[in-house]
Amino acid sequence: MGILNVTPDSFAERTHLVDPEAAVDAALRMQQEGADLIDVGGESTRPGADPVPAAEELARIMPVLRALAGRLRIPVSIDTSKADVARAAVDAGAAIINDVSGLRFEPPLAEVVAGSGAALVLMHTRGMPKTMYAEAVYEDVVADVRRELTESVAIATAAGVPVERLIVDPGIGFAKRAAHSYGVLARLPELASALNRPLLIGPSRKSFMRGAIGDRPALERDWGTAGAVAAAVLAGAHIVRVHAVAEMTQVVAVAEEIRRAGQRGQDTT
Repeated sequence: MGILNVTPDSFAERTHLVDPEAAVDAALRMQQEGADLIDVGGESTRPGADPVPAAEELARIMPVLRALAGRLRIPVSIDTSKADVARAAVDAGAAIINDVSGLRFEPPLAEVVAGSGAALVLMHTRGMPKTMYAEAVYEDVVADVRRELTESVAIATAAGVPVERLIVDPGIGFAKRAAHSYGVLARLPELASALNRPLLIGPSRKSFMRGAIGDRPALERDWGTAGAVAAAVLAGAHIVRVHAVAEMTQVVAVAEEIRRAGQRGQDTT
């Protein structure tokens, strides 16, 4: 999943893609580089970010979605927690709604998805981006994330979203200290087994890596991202959300070959 943030304040972009033509070019380039999905976002959810009104979010994403219609061969996801934004995005061709709040911010979003036929990503977080780290307190991070994602799944299915259309994301870096993010990555098989839904993992260029690779700026964290992506794929992740599509496509391809070799080995024992 290639990241296409059309915001003026994203934390990890080489260029802020506020110009729709530049955003379309970037999406087409990611497709050529091997992306299977493009995730378009019009509101930054980085720690400390201020909320954006729905009208402003729509003004950022809709020109891009309209321009991409008919030009991409791969599905488009919209990264939003707002029901109105999701409805307009689906009408413009988006096939997936990627909700970083896990339906905590706007539960009516589930009804929009239920009536649209779109898939829904439910991510784990706590609180709003401005205050999320204050809520990064866990008895057992994997058990707590599993329980809270299970609650999000229940909200979605109660609103009529078929469970087959649900994807779960444990929210690396969201309301989690570095140790929590590493703990989730290390125990992904537990989450996969317990939740029984495809896993999306988004470690790309995030600050949880700083203790391991030094205090590098976000744009210099692609090697660290590669390590997290490989670990996630080997642990069973189905989708990885990344900035550096060409490089991470290679990482995923090799990690998947290793995983398949391990499965073949188990089948012959």
